[in-house]
Amino acid sequence: MSIREDFEKREEGFMSPFGCLSSKSKGRMRKEAPCPIRTVFQRDRDRIVYCNAFRRLKHKTQVFLSPLGDHYRTRLTHTLEVSEIARTIARAMRLNEDLTEAIALGHDLGHTPFGHGGETALKEIYSPDFSHNEQSLRVVDLLENKGKGLNLTYEVRDGILKHSKGYGKIIPDNSEEMACTVEGQIVRIADIMAYLNHDLDDAIRSGVIHPGRIPQSCSKLLGQTHCDRATTMIRDLVFSTKVSGGRLCLQMSDNIYDAMTKLREFLYDNVYRSHEVHNEFVKAKKILSELYSYLLKDEKTFHRELVAMEMAAIYRKKHLGKETYERIVCDFIASITDRYALDLYSKIFFPSPLV
Repeated sequence: MSIREDFEKREEGFMSPFGCLSSKSKGRMRKEAPCPIRTVFQRDRDRIVYCNAFRRLKHKTQVFLSPLGDHYRTRLTHTLEVSEIARTIARAMRLNEDLTEAIALGHDLGHTPFGHGGETALKEIYSPDFSHNEQSLRVVDLLENKGKGLNLTYEVRDGILKHSKGYGKIIPDNSEEMACTVEGQIVRIADIMAYLNHDLDDAIRSGVIHPGRIPQSCSKLLGQTHCDRATTMIRDLVFSTKVSGGRLCLQMSDNIYDAMTKLREFLYDNVYRSHEVHNEFVKAKKILSELYSYLLKDEKTFHRELVAMEMAAIYRKKHLGKETYERIVCDFIASITDRYALDLYSKIFFPSPLV
C-alpha cells in the first residue's frame, strides 16, 4: 500500500460522512497516474501554490490600490486569510482540509489588477459577463502552465467557480449557486468572513473610517477587534450548522448572520464606495481601458508583453482559431499586477527622454 493509499484509508476513518474523500474525487479533465505520496487534492493545492498566477497575487490590490504601508492586505494575504479560516472550519467539522485549502488558495487567481475596479473596467470594455470567479477557472484550466492549464480535479474547479456571487447572500438560497461539496461551500463563507474583517481593519488603518462609525449592533454582537469578530463568525457557523435531510447544511444564527450582513452593507457604503477609494478606482479603470484599446491595435507590442508574462502560448492558440484576439487581450489585462499595469502604461503613454 502506498503512502497515498494509506492516507486515503485513514480519511475514511476520521472524516465526517459529509466530507469529500480524496479517493472519491470525480477526477480530472485529463487522466493522470496517481501520486504515490499525495492525494489528488494535495496535488491540486501544490499546483496552485507553485503557479505564476498565485505569485502575482502579492502585487494585486485587495481594496487600497498600490498601498505604501507594509501592513495593508494584498490579494495574496487575503487568499491566505481565507485559506486559514476555511481550513479551521473544515477541521472542526471533520471535512477534507486539503480540498478546502486547495479551493481557497485558488479562488482569486483570476482577479484583476486594482481589485474590483479592474473587474468593473473589464466588464465595461470587454464584456458585461466578465467575472473574476469565472476568470479564476479559466486561469487554472487554460492560461497556466504555458496554456496547458493545471488539470485540477472537478471538486476544486467547482469550488473556485462558485466561491462568489458578487453581492449575493452570504449563504445562498439557490442550490445552483452553491459548490457541489461542503468544502467548497465553506470557502465561499470564509471568503466573506475574511474580507469583512481585514477590509474593515485596513479601512481603519488608512483613516477612511473611524472605529466609532462602525454600527454598534455589529460591534456588540461580533466583537470590537479583528480577532474577536473572526472568532465569533467561525464559532457561530460551526455550532449552528445542522444535518437536515441527510445533508450537512451550513447555517448561522440569525443575529450573527444579520450582523455580518449589516457590516457588509456598512463596508460597501463607507469603504468600497467611499470618495477616497472610488477616486482611485476611476484612475485604475482609465489605465486598464487605455491599455486594452492600445494592445488591440498594436499586436507586436502585445506579443512582446505576452512573452514577458510567459503567456505566449495563448497567443498561438488565437492563430489556431481557438480564441479571439479580444479574449486574449482580456486574459492578459486580467493577469497582470498593479505595478505591471502602471509600468506598461508609463512605457506606452508617457514620453521618453532622449539620451
